[in-house]
Amino acid sequence: MGALFAWLASSRFALVVGKWAATALTISLFLLSLRRSGERAGRLTERLENQEKANEIQHKMLQATARRPRNRDELVERLRDDKF
Repeated sequence: MGALFAWLASSRFALVVGKWAATALTISLFLLSLRRSGERAGRLTERLENQEKANEIQHKMLQATARRPRNRDELVERLRDDKF
């Protein structure tokens, strides 16, 4: 077994194959890293969109609350004037 490793270490062909294998491994790991980063960015974008929708809905609710009639008299006036 030791002789085999010694031959591979000294063989020019084995060194070239080793360099190509290391390059292929590096490129594949880089591509996997890019993929995971893209997935993470997509999840963060989706979370941001959902949060913006929730904030918009809450803002509309607060605006509606600010415009509501304060008491029964205001409600009656709005209903009579068709401002509701």
